[in-house]
Amino acid sequence: MTDAAVKPRRWKRPPVLIRDARWRLGIYSGAVIYLILAIRSVEVNWVRVYDGLERGWRFVQGFLVPDFTSRWSDISQGLVESLTMTVTATVVGILISVPIGVGAARNLAPRPVYYVCRSIIALSRALQEIIIAILFVAMFGFGPFAGFLTLSFATIGFLAKLLAEDIEDIDESQAEAVRSTGASWLQLVNYAIQPQVMPRLIGLSLYRLDINFRESAVIGIVGAGGIGATLNTAIDRYEYDSAGAILLMIIAIVMVAEYSSGFVRKWVQ
Repeated sequence: MTDAAVKPRRWKRPPVLIRDARWRLGIYSGAVIYLILAIRSVEVNWVRVYDGLERGWRFVQGFLVPDFTSRWSDISQGLVESLTMTVTATVVGILISVPIGVGAARNLAPRPVYYVCRSIIALSRALQEIIIAILFVAMFGFGPFAGFLTLSFATIGFLAKLLAEDIEDIDESQAEAVRSTGASWLQLVNYAIQPQVMPRLIGLSLYRLDINFRESAVIGIVGAGGIGATLNTAIDRYEYDSAGAILLMIIAIVMVAEYSSGFVRKWVQ
C-alpha cells in the first residue's frame, strides 16, 4: 500500500465545540439575526448627531491647542488629589488583598475561610467603580476620601482574585517538599508559596496602580475628587482647551506609569 493511499488528500480542522454543521449554521444565523435586530432597535437622533459634530470639533480644536495656564491651580490640585488617592488606595488595597487572596486559595485555606474570602471578592467585583463611588459620595460627601474608599474597594477584588488563582496554580512539588520538613502553615506560605507568586503580585500591583489613576479621573465626575472633577468642570464650562490640557496630562502620567511598571516587572522577574 502506497503512502498516497494512506494519507488523506485534504485535511479539515475538526470543530471545537459543535460538531453538527446544521447546529453551527443555526446558531450563527440566529446570532446574525439578533445583531441586526439589536442594531435596528437603537434609536439614533441624527439631527442631534449632526449638531454634536460642531461641539466635537470644538473639543478637538481645544485638545490640539491646550491651555495649561488659565486653570492651572485647579488642575494641579486635581492631579495631587488623584495621585494621592491612587497611591494610598493601591497600598491599602494590596495590604488587604494579600490575606484575602491567600484565604481564597482552595489549596491553602479551609473551606469556611475559602467561602468567606470568595464572597468578599465576588462582592467587590460585582460593583463597578462608578457605582461604588456614587454610594460612598452619598455616605461621606464629596471629596477625595470617597474616591480613596472606592479605589481601595475595587483593588481588593482585582488583586485578591488574581492572587488566589496564582496560588492555586503553583508548583505543588515545592509545597510538598516544605510540608515534608514539618513546616508550619506560615512557613509553608513564606517558603513555598511566596517565592512563586511574588513576581506576579508585584506586576499586578503596578498594573492596578495604573488602573487606579485612570479610574480616579472617572469617579471624579460623580464628586469623588481628583482630576476627574476638574475635567468635568472644564467640559461643563465649554473650556475645551483646559479640558484638552487635562487629558494630555492624564495620558502623559499613564504612559510614564506604563513604561515604569514594565521596567520594574522585567527587573523583578
